Amino acid sequence: MSTLLDHRDGPRDECGVFGIFAAGAPGVEVARLTYFALYALQHRGQESAGIAVAPLGGSIWGTREQGLVSQVFDEHMLRSLVGDLAIGHVRYSTTGSSEWENAQPIVREDRRALALAHNGNLINAVELHNELRESAVSFSSTSDSEIIAALLATHPADTLEEAVADVLPRLRGAFSTVVMSADRVVAFRDPHGLRPLALGVIDGVQAGPPVYCVASESCAFDLIGARFLRDVEPGEVLTLDASGVRSQIVSSAERRAFCVFEYIYFARPDSLMHGQRLQVTRARMGAILWREAPVDADLVIAIPDSGNAAARGLAQAAGLPQDDGFIKNRYVARTFIQPGQQLRRNGLRLKFNPLPEVVQGKRLVVVDDSIVRGNTMPQIVAMLRDAGAAEIHLRISSPPIKHPCHYGIDMSSREEMVAHGRSVDEVCRLIGADSLAYLSLAGVYEAVRGLRGEHCDACFSGEYPLAGTEAAGGKYALEHRPLPLVQAAAS
Repeated sequence: MSTLLDHRDGPRDECGVFGIFAAGAPGVEVARLTYFALYALQHRGQESAGIAVAPLGGSIWGTREQGLVSQVFDEHMLRSLVGDLAIGHVRYSTTGSSEWENAQPIVREDRRALALAHNGNLINAVELHNELRESAVSFSSTSDSEIIAALLATHPADTLEEAVADVLPRLRGAFSTVVMSADRVVAFRDPHGLRPLALGVIDGVQAGPPVYCVASESCAFDLIGARFLRDVEPGEVLTLDASGVRSQIVSSAERRAFCVFEYIYFARPDSLMHGQRLQVTRARMGAILWREAPVDADLVIAIPDSGNAAARGLAQAAGLPQDDGFIKNRYVARTFIQPGQQLRRNGLRLKFNPLPEVVQGKRLVVVDDSIVRGNTMPQIVAMLRDAGAAEIHLRISSPPIKHPCHYGIDMSSREEMVAHGRSVDEVCRLIGADSLAYLSLAGVYEAVRGLRGEHCDACFSGEYPLAGTEAAGGKYALEHRPLPLVQAAAS
């Protein structure tokens, strides 16, 4: 399989989750709402999509396939997914390869039947898997998400919430998770709050109770007519059932460690996180970046779409005009067709095409959110020079990425990162720009209006908030050690 998203120099997306309970609310099609919520969360994962549903008190049934949400589901399939509660998932692989078996939601029927969708990455996955193997628990995937599902499905507790309360403190790493049984949806978040999770409600359902839902981002609520209520707290377990919504804090950590890269890149700009609209936050990043690294220039352009908001903020702070230096092909997302050698040389133009009439003779400030591998940016610089740009000054609205993420984001290894072991000037020469400047880490926290001690910035600083992260091997532990299929013991 070939993906045009490989041309993107930034980190790869992670996963998105959604859950809804609508028993007693007539006319609410949970599968259809889940579909559109996943559509809004598509930016968080483009490899696979899935939905699991159940009628209240009935059997869980789900479907999952590789591909985009619009490729996996059609009208006929959505009409067949009838139920009162549902969960959904879009995936980019972090632990476990990109195979159908690793698509979610995961459906298991052990001591209890459940379906589970997970965003994040466990750093003690191998340890937990070995423990389950000793109990003759079977697996059908190489995903750490199935480890969580197996721990909950085989747990002897009387209720799903009791199982979650016992299992959650044993999980180490990042996990924003939704799990459903036949009569409830339970959502929980890791004690450090590494990955996002939010609670929403659909008000005014005719002759029915409020319909509660959870999602990785608030933009999913906007599309389905739900109202954002609040972020799910780190270590919190929420139950959505016939009595409404219930909450309990079952685990706490010494510090919070929300991923600061959610503000910079991952989340959609129209999402709310910790009370902030990310479009506004990213514009502040651009303004601060200009304050930190001004340059004589004529025009500001963005690398679309990741640099748009920061470029707007930078241009306003600089008092410079802003224009579209590139036209982006909005229909490039995923392809199974190899372009061939002749087209491969111009492969990036499948996604971006510069406008000579805009950039010719101009001293450009070119804004993007990040540089990871450094494969794409030299091509972008070369295209702008070929289009007649006089000077190219790169401004990146994040610090240099030098360390891998072990909590659910694919940022490659240190050796693959262009900033690892290189100075900013060396990276600039490698890329071929006239100048290069990154936003400082202090500038990031000024823009997000948050405390560094409440966030994770390990990809920039190398300071991992969970002790033993690198020693555990993070996501690579399972990628390089596939989980063997262990057959259940004969009864």
